[in-house]
Amino acid sequence: MVIFLAKRAAFMLLTMLAVSILVFLLLEVNGESVAVKVLGPYTSEEQRRLWLEANGYFEPWYVRYFGWLANMASGDFGESLRFKVPVGDVLWPRLLNTAILGGMVFAIMVPLALVLGVLAGMREGSALDRTITVGAVVTTSIPEFASSVLLAFIFVFYLAWLPGTSTMSEGFDLSQMVLPVMVLVLYGFGYIARMMRASMAEVMQSAYIKTARLKGLPVQRVILRHALRNALIAPFTVIILQINWLLSGVIVVEFYFAYNGFGRLLLEASLNQDIYLIQACAMVAVFVAVGTQTLADIGYTYLNPRIRFT
Repeated sequence: MVIFLAKRAAFMLLTMLAVSILVFLLLEVNGESVAVKVLGPYTSEEQRRLWLEANGYFEPWYVRYFGWLANMASGDFGESLRFKVPVGDVLWPRLLNTAILGGMVFAIMVPLALVLGVLAGMREGSALDRTITVGAVVTTSIPEFASSVLLAFIFVFYLAWLPGTSTMSEGFDLSQMVLPVMVLVLYGFGYIARMMRASMAEVMQSAYIKTARLKGLPVQRVILRHALRNALIAPFTVIILQINWLLSGVIVVEFYFAYNGFGRLLLEASLNQDIYLIQACAMVAVFVAVGTQTLADIGYTYLNPRIRFT
């Protein structure tokens, strides 16, 4: 396990370095373009030249890259062109907001999907199985922007039960979290439920489960101690990958409900060509993606003792 963790740490580092080089070359190698974004399109060539010289853009690109990488590693992402404050002052609160939203979604979505998947897999071909499968397919097929509009119409305009935005302008308000969480749960739980259903159905047909049931072991014990652990191996990857989706793939939901999260921040940075903010968001997203994949690999060793990494 120690060797595996060391290999994964080295892989994470190499991946981050490769992505950082790509991000730097795409956004920083053209100094003139950066100067236009920072100073504005109506500045003179002399003003841009002075700015480029003051910020070291006349040095070789690899020298600038290592300086830029050192600043990124120390948490100095530069100053946001849109918000006129250090990028970290905007990035970390937005990242925390998305973590809160994602945590609430996970707390509801994962148990719901696993329970429904297990029930459907245990009764393959039954009316319950067909109902759960159809429901999972339907909810997954409806994109977030459509379900956002539909749920807002029902709970905001028709029933008037919930607020239509999640700005949190007066502090944290749990009622403002209901609609964003509901939209994300409806869209995301179907993937996990269908994967869990297929995995559970396969495990229930295996020889060791049939033998355990023939020996007279209680069904609850067979499910919880034998079938469920092996059935979780395949869905575990899907569950972990949802973290990446909740980090940067919820742009539509956060923008629609005016929720100040990481996804909305990434959209605002792109629309305003906020180069330093885009760089920081890209590196954070890559770090989370590589980190969650490492967690998935480690989780395999606990779900299936036959899997060992060397």
